[in-house]
Amino acid sequence: MVKLQINGEERELDVAEDTPLLWVIRDELGLTGTKFGCGMAMCGACTVHIDGVATRSCTTALGDVAGSAVTTIEAVAGKAAEAVQTAWDKLDVVQCGYCQSGQVMSAIALLSENPKPNDQDIDDAMSGNVCRCATYVRIRAAIHEAAKQMEA
Repeated sequence: MVKLQINGEERELDVAEDTPLLWVIRDELGLTGTKFGCGMAMCGACTVHIDGVATRSCTTALGDVAGSAVTTIEAVAGKAAEAVQTAWDKLDVVQCGYCQSGQVMSAIALLSENPKPNDQDIDDAMSGNVCRCATYVRIRAAIHEAAKQMEA
């Protein structure tokens, strides 16, 4: 049994500790907003927050996050989350949408740590998130927009 705090709820799971967190989130807990992309932590589709830090869940073992606070796209909240979600909608960032939960999670983590990022900060923070539709210009613009909203 592994104890896990996910989206503010304490869960006890009868799952092997070496099971990737992504499979636990999707298959055991039924939270399908976190996506499978590559399985090698290279695309960012599976990004969740572990104790507030953007982390790739496809290569993170369940046992490694026992006792940590895991937040998925379904439960993300707060000033940065609201600003990012509003900016994403305002600037029509999403095209196909598959990668967007990971993009949003990375953007929220960035703005939570750095509320006034410059282009290089954004590029560095978002570099592990791949978008097949190439909405990178809109993503960067939305992060700047979210930062402005957070200042207001």
